[in-house]
Amino acid sequence: MTKKQYGLGLRSAYAEQLLNKHQQLDWLEIHAENYFNPHSYDYHLLKQIAEHSPISVHGVGLSLGSFDALSKTHLEKLKALIDDVNPFIVSEHLSWSSINGRFYNDLLPLPYTEECLQVFIEHVNQAQDFLGRQLLIENPSAYLAYHESHIHEPEFLNRLVETTGCGLLLDINNVYVSGHNLGWDNQEYLETLNLAAVKEIHLAGYTEKQLDNKTVLIDSHNQKVSEPVWQLYRQFQQYYANSIPTLIEWDSDFPSLEVLIEEVAQAKHIDLAISEVNCA
Repeated sequence: MTKKQYGLGLRSAYAEQLLNKHQQLDWLEIHAENYFNPHSYDYHLLKQIAEHSPISVHGVGLSLGSFDALSKTHLEKLKALIDDVNPFIVSEHLSWSSINGRFYNDLLPLPYTEECLQVFIEHVNQAQDFLGRQLLIENPSAYLAYHESHIHEPEFLNRLVETTGCGLLLDINNVYVSGHNLGWDNQEYLETLNLAAVKEIHLAGYTEKQLDNKTVLIDSHNQKVSEPVWQLYRQFQQYYANSIPTLIEWDSDFPSLEVLIEEVAQAKHIDLAISEVNCA
């Protein structure tokens, strides 16, 4: 991709509509595990969509941060999907979701320790070698911090990039949500992170929850992108980059497809305004 590209998450609620809407979107991202059955109707639609839209594959179940060994079966299914669809990006999460062979339906946060870093490095290397592709690793949303953590998250990601050659998927919403919940400085986070490694951006909506007289932000992916997240996106685009593929995520309580396309248009509008200012 040679110019700024904007995409949406491909969800089954919109798949048939997106067969006829590809002119309004530059690319689409799938959750890998939803397409592990090559005989499903969703897979059939994906193959049709992939004929005219670039596809990104976003994994949610590889559990790279677990002390369990990586699942060979999962890797084989992921590789078969990648080989068939030929995505321009493959990504996963800085998280874990299994222990002793039991999987949890969530992306759980890591303690940022040397031991966990080495496990994550080993698993990213194994996954990249098996898939024959670079992985992008997405920063998580967080609600609590481990007492054991002694490495700041962007530093943890930087060392992962340096050691494995992986790239980064920067979720702007997750930076804002975690910063609010854990009390860190978002600007300092971005200044610390190796932004040259960022190959994709995610934008999504959060919800607020009151807990013990404190407002906690939940990375719910069922709302429009909030203004504070748009503002952080503006800061990132203004000072660091303006050509990284950007995705609008929406994973539940689905609105009309037109609402999501309006969110994509908002990202385009912000980037265009920044480009005009920079060229003035």
